[in-house]
Amino acid sequence: MKTRRTLKGHGNKVLCMDWCKDKRRIVSSSQDGKVIVWDSFTTNKEHAVTMPCTWVMACAYAPSGCAIACGGLDNKCSVYPLTFDKNENMAAKKKSVAMHTNYLSACSFTNSDMQILTASGDGTCALWDVESGQLLQSFHGHGADVLCLDLAPSETGNTFVSGGCDKKAMVWDMRSGQCVQAFETHESDINSVRYYPSGDAFASGSDDATCRLYDLRADREVAIYSKESIIFGASSVDFSLSGRLLFAGYNDYTINVWDVLKGSRVSILFGHENRVSTLRVSPDGTAFCSGSWDHTLRAQPQALLLEVALPGLEPSDRPGPSAPVNLRGRARTTCKTTCSGIKMGPVSQKLPKPAFQSTLFK
Repeated sequence: MKTRRTLKGHGNKVLCMDWCKDKRRIVSSSQDGKVIVWDSFTTNKEHAVTMPCTWVMACAYAPSGCAIACGGLDNKCSVYPLTFDKNENMAAKKKSVAMHTNYLSACSFTNSDMQILTASGDGTCALWDVESGQLLQSFHGHGADVLCLDLAPSETGNTFVSGGCDKKAMVWDMRSGQCVQAFETHESDINSVRYYPSGDAFASGSDDATCRLYDLRADREVAIYSKESIIFGASSVDFSLSGRLLFAGYNDYTINVWDVLKGSRVSILFGHENRVSTLRVSPDGTAFCSGSWDHTLRAQPQALLLEVALPGLEPSDRPGPSAPVNLRGRARTTCKTTCSGIKMGPVSQKLPKPAFQSTLFK
C-alpha cells in the first residue's frame, strides 16, 4: 500500500478526524486549535475554523454533510453549519450545543443532524438536542475519564459503546440511559472503540498494546490482537467494510492490519513520523485516512490490501473495492485460536457475518 494523499495544513498534532457521508470530504481537528474541512481528492482545504482554545480533541461530520461538530479543552461541543461560500465567517454561525464539566473527548452525530452524542473527561456521556442545546439523556457509570464512543451502525439502533481510563468498555441504551453490558478485560486505558459492521460485536484499542474483540450476543471477549514485539499502545481502531480486517494505529508510528477471523497480523504500514492518533475507514470502504502527531493526515486505498490479506482466495473470489469478502466454497476450517480459555472448533467461514458466531452458541 502507498499513501495516495497527504493532507498538510495543521500546525500541531492532529487529534481527531471523520469522513463525510459523500466519501470525499474529511474534517480534522488539531492541538493548534484549528478545525479543517478537506477535499481528500484534491487535498484542498474547503473550510477552516479557529477554536477559542487549543487541543480540539473531538470532531464529527453530520450525516447530511451540512455541518460539523467539534470540541476539546473548552468543555463544549460546538456545531458549525457548512455553506458553499468559502469566504463566509463560520465562527459567526457557531452554536454551542453541549456543556460538560471537563474536556470533551469524543462526539458523534446520531442518525440525524438533530442529535449528538458526546463523551467527556468528567466520566459521563450525554445525548443532546442540536437545535435547542437541551440535554436529552446522560449516561453515568464510568469511574474515570471517558475517552471514546461509537454509535451502533444500524439505522434503528439505539445503543452505543464507550471506553475510558477505567479500563472498561460499556454498552449503553440511549432510550433509558442505562448500561446494558460492560467489559473489563483490558489492562490499561481504552483509547478507541468501534462497532463491527453488522453491529453484533465491537473492537477496542488500549494502552496495554492490545486490540480486543467483544461479541455482544455471547457477552464476552472472543479475540485478542497482539504480538510480543508490539509494546506501544493502540490509539485508534476501525474495521474494513466487510469486517474481515481490523486497522489499528499505534504510538510507535505504525498502523497494524489484523485478520479478524484468524487473529493474525497481515500487514504493517509505515509512513507517519510520530504516533498515529486517529484512523477511520471511508464510508464506501475503498480507503482509510489516518491522522498523526506529525501534523499530517494520510489517505490510503484499502482495495490493494485486501488481496494481500486474503491470499488463499481464487481470483474470482477476491473482493472489489467495496464488495464484501466472499469465502463460499471453503466450507469449514479449524480455528486454533484460544479465546478466553476456550478452544474453538470448526467454524463456518462466511462473511460479513462474524465467523465466531457459529461456534459460540453450539
